Amino acid sequence: MLCEGAILVALAQILSMLKLWEMPWGGSITLGMLPIFLFAVRWGTRWGLVAGFAYGLLQVMFDGGFAISWQSILGDYLVAFTVLGLAGLGRGREKGIFLGTVLGGAARFVVHWVVGATVWAMYMPDAFFGMTMTSPWLYSLLYNGFYMLIDTLLCLVIFALLFRPMHQYLTGADLRKTTE
Repeated sequence: MLCEGAILVALAQILSMLKLWEMPWGGSITLGMLPIFLFAVRWGTRWGLVAGFAYGLLQVMFDGGFAISWQSILGDYLVAFTVLGLAGLGRGREKGIFLGTVLGGAARFVVHWVVGATVWAMYMPDAFFGMTMTSPWLYSLLYNGFYMLIDTLLCLVIFALLFRPMHQYLTGADLRKTTE
């Protein structure tokens, strides 16, 4: 488990560096969450949270992201990436990888949304996506929702494409066979 976790956290970090799109104040579209979701669904929520936290630490150190205070480091990196481990709630379910991906992606979005509306509120522009911005909550919803929805959907599509050929691995069935 430890070796698999280390490999998947490292893979997550590498994938996060291959940005498909990057937002101006942080946040990007990558496949970095994919290995964390996979690990969490295979090994469970507790170890998924640990892997997510390790990934968050790597993001703080190597991502070159944006942070304006200790609150943004804590929220946008450590907490936001740790909650990806909630994907482990899908462990042991036939289609748990999909449930876990939705839960982990939604949890990360909520963290970014709250941090964006509170810590980053002073940087809200007058207009965003062609709309006048008057609420930091709406701005944060649009800003973080844009890349988080695409990120999560990309993970779901890739898991759907891999589900048949890698069914045993994506469901963790290979682990249950060796321990039974």
